[in-house]
Amino acid sequence: MKKRVTLTFPRRAIQVPVTYRLAKDFNVAANIIRAQVAPNQVGTLVVELSGDIDQLDAAVDWMRSQNINVSSAMAEITIDRELCVDCGLCTGVCPTEALTLNSATFELAFTRSRCIVCEQCIPTCPTQAISTNL
Repeated sequence: MKKRVTLTFPRRAIQVPVTYRLAKDFNVAANIIRAQVAPNQVGTLVVELSGDIDQLDAAVDWMRSQNINVSSAMAEITIDRELCVDCGLCTGVCPTEALTLNSATFELAFTRSRCIVCEQCIPTCPTQAISTNL
């Protein structure tokens, strides 16, 4: 089973080797989608956890016992076609090629199944046509 979650670390828990402990103690793989972690600051990690449902639940319980806030990451990228001018700037920063320009029409194409919601495209869009939808 897979579960996408957002982990928010308090300052004192930033040194906890979370992904190592998830793999070693719970047999849960953690695919890091986005990370914003720095010493002596609150950290945020968006991860996709993979493993047995019971192991995932145990891993989430352990993270919460470490004072790590665990919440479901259900955000999706949305594109406002009214605002989009098909400039293609977002395609240059998309790490999974979920955003591409159609070579025949030069219109922006979005493949939702490839999107990891890294949000790199949002600040790149000059018309603010790209956002997240919770």
